[in-house]
Amino acid sequence: MNWRKFNGEPIHLPIKDQVRKTIEAEIEKNNKLSVYIGTDSQVKQNFTEFATVIVFLRQNNGGFMFIHNEKSTQSLHIKERMLLEVSKSIEVAYELCDLFIEYDIEMEVHADINTNAQFKSNDALKDAMGYIMGMGFAFKAKPDAFASSCCADKVIH
Repeated sequence: MNWRKFNGEPIHLPIKDQVRKTIEAEIEKNNKLSVYIGTDSQVKQNFTEFATVIVFLRQNNGGFMFIHNEKSTQSLHIKERMLLEVSKSIEVAYELCDLFIEYDIEMEVHADINTNAQFKSNDALKDAMGYIMGMGFAFKAKPDAFASSCCADKVIH
């Protein structure tokens, strides 16, 4: 997976090593972190683009994020696409969760799924919630899922 910083600078280390290095640097500065992982997608002409983000918020001191973009030519129904977004977030959260436990950092997985039944994405809400919580992660959906619905949404090319 190719990750980058918000300014476009590529991350050359494996993401787990970069996250560890980042956590340790923030601890050195006495910053308390919370982490939010989310994925959003957009259907373009003949492909779907996904953006997964790891958002680091410093308590009372701003934040930053790491970004991964990828494209798929697979044709997906909206429920399949919502659940694929969730699985991409879960994959990253699972890879990094032992670091968050080790450094006592709160982490949530955010799903770009509407809690309002009038929206099509709501079809995937129960499955997504079960998947995320079944993995033992804290879960937020729209309108509280800022990592996916705001941050990841902004970094789709």
